[in-house]
Amino acid sequence: MGLFQIPTPTNEPVKDYAPGSPERARLEKALKQLKANPIEVPMVIGGKEIRTNETIDIRCPHNLSQVLGKYHQGSAEHVKMAVDASIEAQKTWAHVPWEHRAAIFLKAADLLTGPYREIVNAATMLAHSKNIYQAEIDAVCELADFFRFNAYFMQEIYRLQPNSARGIWDRMDYRPLEGFVFAVTPFNFVSINGNLPSAPAMAGNVSVWKPASTATYTSHFIMKIFREAGLPPGVINLVFARGSAIGDTVLKNPHLAGIHFTGSTGVFQNMWKTIGENIANYKSYPRIVGETGGKDFIIAHNSSVPDQVATAITRGAFEFQGQKCSAASRCYLPKSLWPQIKETLLKQLNEITMGDPEDYTNFVNAVIDESAFDSITPYIDHAKNTPGHEIIAGGKYDKSKGYFIEPTVVVTTDPHSKLMEEEIFGPVVTLYVYDDDKYAETLHILDGTSPYALTGAVFGTDRNAVMLAERTLRNAAGNFYINDKPTGAVVGQQPFGGGRASGTNDKAGAMQNMIRWISPRSIKENFIPPTDYKYPFLAK
Repeated sequence: MGLFQIPTPTNEPVKDYAPGSPERARLEKALKQLKANPIEVPMVIGGKEIRTNETIDIRCPHNLSQVLGKYHQGSAEHVKMAVDASIEAQKTWAHVPWEHRAAIFLKAADLLTGPYREIVNAATMLAHSKNIYQAEIDAVCELADFFRFNAYFMQEIYRLQPNSARGIWDRMDYRPLEGFVFAVTPFNFVSINGNLPSAPAMAGNVSVWKPASTATYTSHFIMKIFREAGLPPGVINLVFARGSAIGDTVLKNPHLAGIHFTGSTGVFQNMWKTIGENIANYKSYPRIVGETGGKDFIIAHNSSVPDQVATAITRGAFEFQGQKCSAASRCYLPKSLWPQIKETLLKQLNEITMGDPEDYTNFVNAVIDESAFDSITPYIDHAKNTPGHEIIAGGKYDKSKGYFIEPTVVVTTDPHSKLMEEEIFGPVVTLYVYDDDKYAETLHILDGTSPYALTGAVFGTDRNAVMLAERTLRNAAGNFYINDKPTGAVVGQQPFGGGRASGTNDKAGAMQNMIRWISPRSIKENFIPPTDYKYPFLAK
C-alpha cells in the first residue's frame, strides 16, 4: 500500500511530419497499409467482438472510390446487450483501486503516442479528411493529454479531504455513479471520441459508447488501444446503432446514471427532455454533461493589427474545413481596417489549396459526408441569391469525387443575417463591417445575435477596448481569446466548454469535468463514542 502519485502531466509534443522526417516515413507506411487492407469494424460488447448481418461501407470523404472497410450496424438488441454488460462490469470495476484504473489509461496514452501514433493519424486523415497537422494535434496529442491529465485531476479530487475535530476522523469517499454512463461522440474530434467514454470510466464508472457513424473507423483503433492497455471487458462497450435503436433501452433505463455528449443542439435537447419526462423512473438523478455547438465570433477593434486579424480568420474559420465547434463563423470588423484585413485575407485564401490530405500541401480537405455537404451548401446559395450579401472568396462546391467546398467568405450588411446567426459547421465565414465609432454598440449586437456561447475572440491593442469586450461579452463565450483565433483549446491550459445553447460548460480537459462522474460520500468515524445521552445543558 502507499499514497501513490500520478506523474505530473505535460502536453504531448506535436510532431511536424516534415519531408524526410522519420515520422513522415512511418506515416506514409501506415497510409499505404490502411488503404491496401480494408477492415471489418465490429462492435465490442462485454469484451467480445460483435458482428451483424448489416454492414455499411466506410469511405474516404475526399475520395469516395477508396473503401477503408465496413462496420457492423447494431440494433436495439445490441444496445440492450451493451447496457447489461456495463451494469455487470460495474460490480467489479467500481471497486478496482484508483491507481490501477489510472494505470490503464496512462498506458493507453503511451500506446497512442508510441506504437499507434502513425496508424491513428493515418486513420484520421483517411476517414475524417484531416491534414496531418490537424490529425496529429487532435487524434494523438489531445487524446493522450485527456488520458494523462484526467488521471491527474482524478488524483487531485481524491486528495480533497475534510477537516476533522479531535476524536473524529472525517473522510470523503469519491464513489463512481450508480449505473452506466451513455457516451455519445462526434466525428469531428477523435480526441473527444476517446475522451467521452473514458473520462467516466477512469473514475470507476462504466460506459455505453455510441460514436457518430462517420467515426466508426477511428473508434475501432481507440477501442483496440483500450483493450491492449488492459481495460476489463464491459467497462466501455462500443455500439454502432441508429438513434431509433437507442430510445427506451438507454434513455428510459432506470440504471442510466449520466450522459456524456457532444453533438447537435436538437439531439441533446431531446435527450434532456426524455430524461425529464422519465425522471421518477431512475435509480438516481442522471448527470447530464453536453457540448452542442457554437456560432463563434471574432471582433476586431480599430487598434488591431490587420494581418493578425486576417490570419485568425483564415485559420479559425477554415482549419478542418470549419468543422469545429469552435470554428470562427462570424466576424465584426472596423471599417477603417477593413481594406487591409481584406487584402491579407484574400491573399492568404488565394494561396490555399484544397484536396486529398495525402497531398501535404493542401490546407483544406473534404467535409465529412454528403449530409454535411448538403447542409452547408444552401448557406452559400443563400449568400449568392440574397441582397446585402457578397461572396468575396470561394463559393464553389463539388461532390463528384469527394465532398469538397471551397473556403468561402461572405460579407453582409445585415448583422442579423441567417449566416450570422445559425450554425453552419463548414468552411463558410460571414463578415460584418461596422463603423469605428460603433464598437460598443457592435459588442451588444454580437452578444444578442446567436443563441450559442462557446468560443469567441477580440483583437485590439487598446487595453480599454479589450476590457470592454471582455466585460460586455462575459456570457457570450465559455472560451474567450484575446488577440488569438477562437480555436485550438489545449487540455490543461484552456478547459473547453460553453454556455447558453452551447452546452452545460463542464469543461472537458479540467477537474470540473472529472468531478461530474463522481458521487462523494462523507464518512465520519468517532473514536470515542459517548455512553450517556445527557448533554451538559441538561444539568440542574
